[in-house]
Amino acid sequence: MTHFGKFIIFKWVSSNFVGSNKTRLSSIVSLFNIAENSRFYSTKRIVQTENGQSISPVSRTEAQVALLEYLYFTRNIQFTDAENMSKNSPHFLEKLLAKVDMDADIAQSITRFLCFHPINEFEPFFESLGLKPHDYNPLLPRDLMFLCDDGLLLENYHVLCNYGIARSKIGKIYKEATEVFGYDYGVLALKLKAYEDLGLSQSFMIKLVVCSPYLLIGEVNADFVKVLEILRKQGVEIIRMEEHLSEKSSYDWSKLLSLLNLFGHAGYNEEQLGGLISQHLEIFLEDSVDRIYLLIGFLLKFGSTMNQICSMFLQFPQMKFEEFFFNLRNCFLFLNEIRMEAREIQNIFCSDPLMLGSCRLKKPNTLRLALHAADKRMCEVIQEKPTSFEKMGDGIKS
Repeated sequence: MTHFGKFIIFKWVSSNFVGSNKTRLSSIVSLFNIAENSRFYSTKRIVQTENGQSISPVSRTEAQVALLEYLYFTRNIQFTDAENMSKNSPHFLEKLLAKVDMDADIAQSITRFLCFHPINEFEPFFESLGLKPHDYNPLLPRDLMFLCDDGLLLENYHVLCNYGIARSKIGKIYKEATEVFGYDYGVLALKLKAYEDLGLSQSFMIKLVVCSPYLLIGEVNADFVKVLEILRKQGVEIIRMEEHLSEKSSYDWSKLLSLLNLFGHAGYNEEQLGGLISQHLEIFLEDSVDRIYLLIGFLLKFGSTMNQICSMFLQFPQMKFEEFFFNLRNCFLFLNEIRMEAREIQNIFCSDPLMLGSCRLKKPNTLRLALHAADKRMCEVIQEKPTSFEKMGDGIKS
């Protein structure tokens, strides 16, 4: 840290902590972390506010400290909450800096501004939870400005924090299941406990709540419980399910249940369904369910039967479903671009969709040059020998 950076912190500490009943060693240490942390101090590039003013790393750090001071001392917000808000609300901070004199002492300017212009505390709060302004603006309370006026919001927020859910992930939960933050005291903890009683670990629950916030609404979700029963019956352990859950995705367990039931009704016996789930669990738990439905509809439209589709999934290659779906789609676009007859396209897709989904084709123009062939000739080659797709993926002449 530079001497200037240390001076800012020492000046702040000496003017605010001496004689204060709120003084805590952790508070002072945390303030040093703001200035020491390269993410907030030395390496952050200069950015511009909406009105064109440049914000240097030093100015940003001073603004963060001033905002933290205001939230913690003036507004009596818990220190960890105030710290998170001051560190992780860059858009709000830039908007605040745009309203003060950047050539004067930043900390004093912001402190003076906040004394006469109270902020809507929900803005930096929601942004610090991982939401962008366009996400949280529609969620801002119409008649509230101060966080302390919504005790249930803070209570349920702290329940999730204490449970181990990262603050930056809680915004997703708020956006997708806002009513959870209106639960009365103790209700949310009981809902989390109800899922744990199903035999789910806390680490699994943390991922589950982030990727499926709606599970916390109402009673224990029946569709999720049924999916859990099916997977357990097929020998899938919770820890393996946890590995494939993605907090970046949003899961609809009713769709997954319907898909598993569809395979069952289509002719899969219990052993086959178990084999499919065991070998390709990622297909069902990596946000691919909607694409699976699209693929099934696509193949049915081309004349495949459900038995053929089920057989395809039983032989599914060891690759990500997204990649398989992308390849299959590109094969269709390729055949359409070289003007192959619709009936011939249908025959090729019905004959070997696994091969098509495993091929990563080059663009038609690239293949025309590599194969020295016009569209008509490529159509003939593919119709005579559909497996030539595999070599076309490498740009090699069949």
